[in-house]
Amino acid sequence: MNILAVGDIVGNSGIKKLQNEIKKMKEKYNIDFVIANGENAAEGMGITEKNFNDIISCGVDCITMGNHTWGKKDVFKFIDHPKIIRPNNYPEGVCGKGYNIYNCKDKKIAVINSMGRAEINIGLENPFLITKKIIDSLKDKVDIIVLDFHAEATAEKVAIGHYLDGEATIVFGTHTHIQTADEQILKNGTAYITDIGMTGPKYSALGMDLEVAFKRFTTSLPERYKVASGECQLNSVLFEIDDNTNKVVNLKRINL
Repeated sequence: MNILAVGDIVGNSGIKKLQNEIKKMKEKYNIDFVIANGENAAEGMGITEKNFNDIISCGVDCITMGNHTWGKKDVFKFIDHPKIIRPNNYPEGVCGKGYNIYNCKDKKIAVINSMGRAEINIGLENPFLITKKIIDSLKDKVDIIVLDFHAEATAEKVAIGHYLDGEATIVFGTHTHIQTADEQILKNGTAYITDIGMTGPKYSALGMDLEVAFKRFTTSLPERYKVASGECQLNSVLFEIDDNTNKVVNLKRINL
């Protein structure tokens, strides 16, 4: 089984890049299941119903979210769709699901979304405890457990990777839009990478227009961000899983 995790999709240009590449990637790498983070799909802030349909229709099996989950009111129309999940550590009763279970090649894959609290501070519950509780409830029900940990602080990401080592099959980070080079299989078998990167404008500040970023950083004045134009990149990580052990045997960064 091969699972592909696609880094944060930024704007319509990021969606188009995904649409142009995903079919070829599936064929080249024999990909069975695709997860993509879509919280920046609506021009950098949230996701619309059109964005959701465009991403799903090109072959993505699960869309994960993050701190911009509620950036567009449109999201309330489809947040309960089984192919989209939001961070699991929102307060009880919030619409949407923090995880879902998918069937693929006679395997049950649980995809979990959780959000860090360090340097984000939006009043969420403890992601370590909630995610561990979910994993404990799933152990006998699924074959593969994947966590998208949407967080700012690298220390928090590294810590949750080790905290869930041997519990989750895969732990990958999103949110910072810069792909890290620390992909590894931890000592108890969990595949880990701190951040899988971004799918969006290459010549940009995390997908945003450089001139706007320059003004913000040189003047300290507020300036509305806008998605950059031009050539796009696609950051992703491919996880190869042994069908007998359900453990990751290899993980590879793929950048287009």
